[in-house]
Amino acid sequence: MQRRNFIKLTSTASALTLLPSDVFAILKSSGMAFCPDTSSKKIVLIQLAGANDGLNTLVPINQYDLYSNLRPNIRIKDTGIHKYIPLDSTLSSENQIGLHPVLKGFKSLYDSGLMKIIQGVGYPNNNKSHFKSSDIWLSGGDGTPANFTYESGWIGRFIENYYTNYLQSNFPLGIQLGSGDNSLGFHGEKEHRLSININNQDFSGFYSVVNGLGGSPPTNIPNSEYGEKLQFLIDVDASANKYGETISTAFNVGSNTVSYSQTDLSNQLKTVARFISGGLETKIYLVRIGGFDTHDSQVASSTESHKGNHANLLKEVSDAVHSFITDLNNQNKGNDVVALTFSEFGRKAAENANLGTDHGEVAPMFIFGNSITPGVTGTNVNLNEAVLENNFQTQTIQYDYRSVFGTILQDWLGTANDTLDLSLFDKTLNTGFGNSKIQNLIKNNHLVPPTCYSSKATAFNTNQKYDVILSPNPGIEVVNLNSLYNNDIISCTLYSIDGKLIGKYYNTIASTFFQINVQSLSVGYYNIIVETKFDVFSKRLIIRR
Repeated sequence: MQRRNFIKLTSTASALTLLPSDVFAILKSSGMAFCPDTSSKKIVLIQLAGANDGLNTLVPINQYDLYSNLRPNIRIKDTGIHKYIPLDSTLSSENQIGLHPVLKGFKSLYDSGLMKIIQGVGYPNNNKSHFKSSDIWLSGGDGTPANFTYESGWIGRFIENYYTNYLQSNFPLGIQLGSGDNSLGFHGEKEHRLSININNQDFSGFYSVVNGLGGSPPTNIPNSEYGEKLQFLIDVDASANKYGETISTAFNVGSNTVSYSQTDLSNQLKTVARFISGGLETKIYLVRIGGFDTHDSQVASSTESHKGNHANLLKEVSDAVHSFITDLNNQNKGNDVVALTFSEFGRKAAENANLGTDHGEVAPMFIFGNSITPGVTGTNVNLNEAVLENNFQTQTIQYDYRSVFGTILQDWLGTANDTLDLSLFDKTLNTGFGNSKIQNLIKNNHLVPPTCYSSKATAFNTNQKYDVILSPNPGIEVVNLNSLYNNDIISCTLYSIDGKLIGKYYNTIASTFFQINVQSLSVGYYNIIVETKFDVFSKRLIIRR
């Protein structure tokens, strides 16, 4: 039996105020091998269902005359109090952008260095059916025959291949809100219980509601299509019971620090922020806002093009995302989350006869978070190409949507190419799709270096499969640190959430086990830096009473 070291932590705070990121920088500059801890990172996907009109969202200022000719009645004005919002005067003249005038929240996030715009995103052989194109975006496919009929989702494939060691956890790896339909995106090739749909649930009482619903499931499942669907329903019900208590606890412990507007999307993101605040370890969230199929009455009138259905939707998204990102940063959770929007396709360049727009092709994506390099990637769409059935030609697609998702999975989460291949059915960032990796999407100080790419989240290096497990977390009296693969723990340094040093403690013998007495710590969040024989790890500790 290994000897246990009990360490009494004092409340004496040192004058040292280095944040954990500063400690990592010092260690890295000294030549010590370092791979960042990605275990707390989360992705929030915001689906703009119905196909968002990119041209009225981002007005190409350099082509305003062409834009006005294509949209004489629904164009966003370039003069007056309701004109577009100039995004960034430092952009080149040919790429100057005007935000829709309701996107004040987006403008604030951009100016704060918390938003990236990617222009001209789509996929080959665009399919203009809402249902099929949505499935394509969620399945990781495209409009070509070879990639048209995937029956599983890229999110589900990623979860089951990257978060393998979490599949039996008591928290859902994915959570869906905003729609009663279970998204194809979370459907794995093998696993059914990768996510849970909690749309319209009473989260504080979720466990008591779902626990015990229904009778005992049948024991004999027929080997047929009916049997497969029956097993899926049984698995979903079992996951609801399994995850209910964890979800309820996180929701009740979590909090929000800002006032959200009273809209559906705001309520969804408010709930996600509260889950994250409460320590829920869910990795990928999917929220949804519909209504972007603006064939009719996209604007209120030709004289009030800044108002109407599209303006209302964009304002709801802008306000909700601004509150969400602000809330996370107020709670020191901003480094843990990347959020991004997607829509099944864009809309035609020219207006129709009903003050609206019809199904088109490319559209911009918006990405948010502390880890994102702010700015604009790509160029304004070329309106001279809007000649074939009023649609953009194929070459207008500047970035395949899979390159966006794949870059985040690799550069931010550290996903190795073999797992990307299983998730997106292609070596996405090396071959295929033509775009390669989207450069400078992730800030350098948040970037996972290639030497740290991993096939699984619990492995921090493709050659050295090490990790340190912190449990229980949240802690009450004692917490244990267990290092894997004979990777002896050398020291443990504890910081308050604002970066103040609480204490540094050394293992007196070579051991992979470390135990900390935390009874004297106040309730709240702490950062632990664990130095081991082979690596350095950062862990987030929650103390509850």
